[in-house]
Amino acid sequence: MLSLSSAAGRWVLTATILGSGIASIDATVVGIALPAIGRSFGAGLETLQWVVTAYTLTLAGLLLLAGALGDRYGRRRVFLIGVVWFAVASVLCGIAPDAGTLVGARALQGVGAALLTPGSLAILQASFRPEDRSRAIGAWSGLGGVATAIGPFLGGWLVGLGPSAWRLIFAINVPIAAAVVAIAWRHVPESRDPEATGRVDLPGGILVTGGLMALTYGLIQGHAVALGAGAVLLAAFVWWQARAPHPMLPLSLFASTQFTATNVVTFIVYGALGGALFLLPIQLQNVSGYSPLEAGVSLLPVTILMLLLSARSGALASRIGPRLQMAAGPIIAGLGMALFARIGPDGDYLTEVLPAVLVLGLGLSTTVAPLTATVLAAAPSSHAGMASAVNNDVARAAGLIAVAVLPMAAGITSQAYLDPPRLSAGFHTAVLICAALCVAAGLLAAVTVRNPRRPAPAPGAPPAVTEEKPWHHCGLDGPPLRTHQPASGER
Repeated sequence: MLSLSSAAGRWVLTATILGSGIASIDATVVGIALPAIGRSFGAGLETLQWVVTAYTLTLAGLLLLAGALGDRYGRRRVFLIGVVWFAVASVLCGIAPDAGTLVGARALQGVGAALLTPGSLAILQASFRPEDRSRAIGAWSGLGGVATAIGPFLGGWLVGLGPSAWRLIFAINVPIAAAVVAIAWRHVPESRDPEATGRVDLPGGILVTGGLMALTYGLIQGHAVALGAGAVLLAAFVWWQARAPHPMLPLSLFASTQFTATNVVTFIVYGALGGALFLLPIQLQNVSGYSPLEAGVSLLPVTILMLLLSARSGALASRIGPRLQMAAGPIIAGLGMALFARIGPDGDYLTEVLPAVLVLGLGLSTTVAPLTATVLAAAPSSHAGMASAVNNDVARAAGLIAVAVLPMAAGITSQAYLDPPRLSAGFHTAVLICAALCVAAGLLAAVTVRNPRRPAPAPGAPPAVTEEKPWHHCGLDGPPLRTHQPASGER
C-alpha cells in the first residue's frame, strides 16, 4: 500500500487525475463547439444531438461492464487500454470528413471513456493505505474539478481560432493520454478484485447497450419500432440480471427504498441538468451572439461554487442527515434553470446569465455530495463500489435521454434551430421544463429520503467524531463513482 506523501503515491495520483481529466475536459468542450461543428458540416439539430449522445450512449452502456473487466483482468490494464482507445478515437474525431464519421468516432470515444473511468478511482482505492484514501480521493476530485473548469475556457478559445478550429479540441487529448500511459506503465501498480469470480456478464452488457441505443435512436428520430425494441431490450436486461449467475447489476440493491428513491432523484436532476446545459451554449451563441470563448466561460461560476462548497455540503449532511439538502438543493437548482428563461437576444451576462448560473451552482453544491452519500449509505458496504457505479450510470443515462427528448418536447425542431427567435422561444420552454423537473425531484426527496438513525451515546461516552468521507469531494461531471468516479468530470 502506498502513502500519499510518497513519490510513488504522487505518481499514481497524477496518472488517475490526468486519465479521468481527459474524459472530463472532452465532455465540456464539445458542448461549446456544437454550433461551430454544425456550421462546418451544414448539420442540423438532430446531428448535433447525436454528436453528444453517441459518446454518452456507449459510456453509459458499457460503464458497469468495464468496471467488471477491470476487477477481473486488472484495473491498470483496462485503464491503460481505455486511455489509448480514447486517444485514438479523439484523433478520428479531429480528422472526421463528415458528420456521420464524427458521430461514429464519438461513439468510439465513449467506449474508451467507459474503460478508463471506473479504473481511475478503483486504482486509488486499491493503491493507497486506508488512512490516505480519503485525502487521495479528495485531491483527485478537486483537481478533476479544475480540469472541468478549464475545459470550457480552453474549448471556447480553440473554437474561436477559425471555422475548422473545433477539430483542435480533440487534439488536446493526445499528449495528455501519452503522458498518462507513460506514468501509469511505470508507476501504477496492478490490482484486481480477488472476490470477482466467474465470467463477465457480456449478455447483460450487450442488452443494456443495445437497449439504450435503440431507445435513443427512437427518441431522436421519432421511430416507434426503435422505441419498442429499446424497451424490449432493457426489459430483457432486467430479466437477465435476475437470473444470471454473475450479474453485472445485482438487483438486490434496489430492495432498499432509500437506494431506489435516491437514484430516481438522480435521474430527474441530472436529466434536467444535461438537457439544459446541452441547449445553453447553443442559445448563447446562436441567439445572444456570444463568441465560443464567452459561452465557454459563462458557466465557470458553477464549477467554482462546486469546488468551494461541495466538501462543506457533504460535511453538513454528515451532521444533520441528507434529507434537507436533497430536498432543497434540487429546488434551488430548478430556480436557477428557470432564471435561464430570462436570457434573450441581448444576453447580458451580469443581469441575465450570471444570476441564473450562481443560483444553479448553489443548488448543485447543496445536492451532489448528500446525494452520493445517501446512495453509498443505502447499500451494503460490500456493494459500495457497485452502488456508486449504478448512481453514476443513472446520471449518464438521464443526460442521454434528456438530450434526445428535451428539444422535441420544447418545440425545437430542425427548422426552429435555424431561426433565432423560434430557437429562443423553445429554449425558454425547455429550461422551464427542466426547472419543473428539479422541483419535482426536490419534493420527491423530501417525501422518500430518510435521515439515518443515530445511536444514543452511552452514558459518560465522549461525543462521536465525524470522519471525513471521500464522497465529500464532488465534481460537476455527475455523482462521484467509487468504482467509477464524479465525473462532468467530463467532464
